[in-house]
Amino acid sequence: MGEAPGDKPYEQISEELIAERARQQAQKEAEELWRQKEAEITKKFRDAMAQEKARIVAEKWKVEMEDRKAAKLVEEKIQEELKKREEEERQKGEEQIRQQEEIRARELYLSLKQAQQHSQHSEDDQEWEEQLRRSKAADEERSHKARRARDEYRRQSLRAIQKGRVAGLSNLFQGTSLNNNQETKLNNDSPSPLLSLTAPSSKIWERPSRPFSREVIIHWFKEEQLPRRAGFERNTNRVAPWFHGIISRQEAEELLMNKSEGTFLVRVSEKIWGYALSYRQQSGFKHFLVDASGDFYSFLGVDPNRHATLTDLIDFHKEEIITSSGGELLLEPCGQQKNPPDYSPLFE
Repeated sequence: MGEAPGDKPYEQISEELIAERARQQAQKEAEELWRQKEAEITKKFRDAMAQEKARIVAEKWKVEMEDRKAAKLVEEKIQEELKKREEEERQKGEEQIRQQEEIRARELYLSLKQAQQHSQHSEDDQEWEEQLRRSKAADEERSHKARRARDEYRRQSLRAIQKGRVAGLSNLFQGTSLNNNQETKLNNDSPSPLLSLTAPSSKIWERPSRPFSREVIIHWFKEEQLPRRAGFERNTNRVAPWFHGIISRQEAEELLMNKSEGTFLVRVSEKIWGYALSYRQQSGFKHFLVDASGDFYSFLGVDPNRHATLTDLIDFHKEEIITSSGGELLLEPCGQQKNPPDYSPLFE
């Protein structure tokens, strides 16, 4: 080192290695700080928006239709202001983290430089060079593991399901189980043979962590959803015209293809313990996940309202939009085009 023409001096190589190590360590600490900061900011404004939404929803049912429209305008204005403040605080947080990263990089550089100088008095050049090489390799390995952990966290977050249960709601469903003599009609548009709804088996049903097959989904529906009358019209034993079985997103869009804006259907989800509401809008389609893993039904990520039954959720959004940005109202159910209906396996 330093003997061939063009080789960098040992001191310069060591200086560069120390600076790179300090920069990587500071970057790693800055990423962790920003992750914590972003989580705090997101929670703060999500909670604020949810509280404001709940307050406005509670008040607007007490007034006439014109007052409801005015309340919605107020709600949209507040949400815009909260989003603006959230963005400002995000930018401020990013700037703070960047400054902390620069300061930390300088601190680590000085610390490593002092360590190098101290080591030069007690170790020869070959041992110090090996130590630097191993340290750099270890930093790269930790950085690689951190990236893999973040990527895995993002993938898991997309599939995450809120598992919390709402106190008191379970009482709403007591006594609603269907017995062996109860029957239901499976055709929404014309009479069809009645099917007996079987009572839950004596074996205790333990729900897997996720729906991994159609057979497990059907079993879940029979064990947990039939007693809650999921998919039935209110106060009748007829399957609701908007209810469909385990069909794909593509099949749902084909059913909605030639329908007018506001037409919708509800299908059993293959991704979560719940359902997917497919909606026909003017420019295409939208799909909303409905969580049914607890004692209530609610949209994942777009609406904080919780409903005792799936029918309650649908009826609520026939009058109230799902999102303020999309203005989705459930106007017209999309019925069956198959015989037997696509939900037949759920009731066999």
